[in-house]
Amino acid sequence: MSTISLITNIIFTLNVLWFGVAFRYFSLTPDTAARLLVPKSARESPLFSTVSASVRFLGGMNFAFAAFALLLLLNRGLFPEAKQVALFAAVFSIAHASQFAFNVPVALGGGRKGESLWPVLTGPMFFIFATDFTLMIANGVLAAFLLVA
Repeated sequence: MSTISLITNIIFTLNVLWFGVAFRYFSLTPDTAARLLVPKSARESPLFSTVSASVRFLGGMNFAFAAFALLLLLNRGLFPEAKQVALFAAVFSIAHASQFAFNVPVALGGGRKGESLWPVLTGPMFFIFATDFTLMIANGVLAAFLLVA
């Protein structure tokens, strides 16, 4: 196995794991995810159950990306050309970028302020924020490398 093939497998495996964990967290434990986003003082509000139900949608999108990455890993022979794999890595980079980018304004604004927003730069949200950034970069670099290879 070539070095680039090994790196691709590692990055795609990380995509499977990350998107899979996000699916589990947001779709299978939506109340836990909602508690991350909603301050304690607002959890008795009827809107808490709305947030909880809404994050399942985010989990569903992550499931699709996890399944896609897994199918690519299990069927590498279907896409033998580097440019094909570059396209898939670019899509994963965009997926991570979308989840990272929408937290940037919240982070720049200081995160949770009383009853609003969520703490992007501390705790579990920081881990999510940093991991999406890291995988956005890893997939983007892989895509760029495969396009010029």
